[in-house]
Amino acid sequence: MILAGVDGSDTSWRAAAYAAGLARRQGSLLALVYVQPTLAAAAALGAPVAGTTEEVAEELVAEIRRTAEQLRGMFDVRWEFHTLHGDAYSGLVQAAQELTADAVIVGASEQAGHRFVGSVAVRLVKAGRWPVTVVP
Repeated sequence: MILAGVDGSDTSWRAAAYAAGLARRQGSLLALVYVQPTLAAAAALGAPVAGTTEEVAEELVAEIRRTAEQLRGMFDVRWEFHTLHGDAYSGLVQAAQELTADAVIVGASEQAGHRFVGSVAVRLVKAGRWPVTVVP
């Protein structure tokens, strides 16, 4: 089973397309995983931003599902879609363990700050539990 982390970014769509091609060639199941971020601090303070963020996340999930359907037609691959809540790294690790992933495919981070604190992709590679491919 090939796991691809998706979050709506251009690099995550490229990672999903790469993973779909890999899954098709290997006859593997493709699991598209979206980890919905939680705003624990904002929710704890009762900030109205939390509700808005939930709406945005739901729209993103709908877009990911639409794009996943498009990938399905292009690549003729068996696939599943999973949504988890939490931070991206922990969510992808949890999904990879529970789904017994053979490989994890993620897009390179587009955020400048990750050069200093490390991206999800770098953390997955350092974990060394699965082969990880980082798609630019």
